[in-house]
Amino acid sequence: MVGHRRGGHRQRDGRAPVTTPPIDYRALFAATPSPYLVVGPDLEILDVNAAYCRATGCMIEDLIGLYLFDAFPDNPADPHADGARNLNASLHRVLRSKEPDTMAVQKYDIPVPGHPGEFQERWWSPVNTPVLGPGGEVAWIILRVEDVTDFVLSNAAHTRPGQALSEREAMEAELYARARELQIMNEQLRLAHARERKVAVTLQEAMMQSPDLAQHPNIAVRYLPAAKGLNVCGDWYDVVNLPDDTYGVAVGDVVGHGLEAAAAMGMLRSALSAAVRALCEPARAMEVLGLYARSVEGALATTAIKAVVSPRGRHITYSSAGHLPPVLVHPDGTFILLDQATDPPLGARPLHVPRPQAAVSYAPGDTLVLYTDGLVERRDEDIDAGLNRLTATLADHARLSPDHLADVLLSRLGVSSGGHDDIALVVVRL
Repeated sequence: MVGHRRGGHRQRDGRAPVTTPPIDYRALFAATPSPYLVVGPDLEILDVNAAYCRATGCMIEDLIGLYLFDAFPDNPADPHADGARNLNASLHRVLRSKEPDTMAVQKYDIPVPGHPGEFQERWWSPVNTPVLGPGGEVAWIILRVEDVTDFVLSNAAHTRPGQALSEREAMEAELYARARELQIMNEQLRLAHARERKVAVTLQEAMMQSPDLAQHPNIAVRYLPAAKGLNVCGDWYDVVNLPDDTYGVAVGDVVGHGLEAAAAMGMLRSALSAAVRALCEPARAMEVLGLYARSVEGALATTAIKAVVSPRGRHITYSSAGHLPPVLVHPDGTFILLDQATDPPLGARPLHVPRPQAAVSYAPGDTLVLYTDGLVERRDEDIDAGLNRLTATLADHARLSPDHLADVLLSRLGVSSGGHDDIALVVVRL
């Protein structure tokens, strides 16, 4: 097998050559899940991969250097055996034509290791591919074989020993072989996706740490990435303690999904958290965030809202950058929308303009709900329909505990298991 390859090519615009990373072809050959065997032009076995050894029960050292049909002769006990003859004819077609040859499904029994003269019935779907040398000659032939024995033996129509498969049965077996190949590839992709998802979720959990939240049993948060994807997203929530027993709550929504949106989210969330700790006023903190967002790739058009709650003064000060209005709901089910300090999303204005700020009073027992658009927005309806569902649900369940109310909101709005968009939800019992 060829070992490593390193090369480069000059860019069309004249830039320096791009060097391709080294590829260990022997490692690729060893790792592939399909059985592969390599022979020379004289049909001597030069190499086999681990999958081939598993399929045949042979050891690599027992095969290397043997003539192919000495290692795998026809079963002498089967008068109809023709697998070796058919394979030999295919390999010689490859040598002559220098083109791949796909064989029909073959019955080709293999010797049972450690039991001389004993053979095991096996059916195979072979493809033989030439590898040309520098002069255009066939230097090697790669034999790829898929074991379709289980399919053939389980086929009810195959009940006549020594009789060849019908055209339909052969086609079904071939499809079975390809389906098995796809199944193996899909399983590998699933495992790779699972690893990537685990890394992504761990990263996002680290970015979403809110240490001050533990000191607020009156606050419930929910965080649901879109139902499809890596389970990471660009929505965020945050809870921070501020001087004079005040505290800030925030939600935000970066455009897009996946790791890129999550990376931008992490930077914006940290910046807003730091800004409000230093400035305390939500409008000034949002101004800092807007300036910072201009230097963060993927941050433009992000929406966010920051609210600062003062338990002593019993008021909420807030500022919004294009975000949907929080809802302040009273125990009797009446409510108001916090929509008096709304500005365009981050980066929407070319020049810096001070952000607006508004304040609203509250009474003990009121509930403040902040959320991202994934909670209320649906592709086939106006956003007002979703807002109406949200406020109606809040009015009907205003006295529930924050945790219970958060779950009811997700359920009644049909996103308990995630939706088409990411969701961040904060429920504060004041």
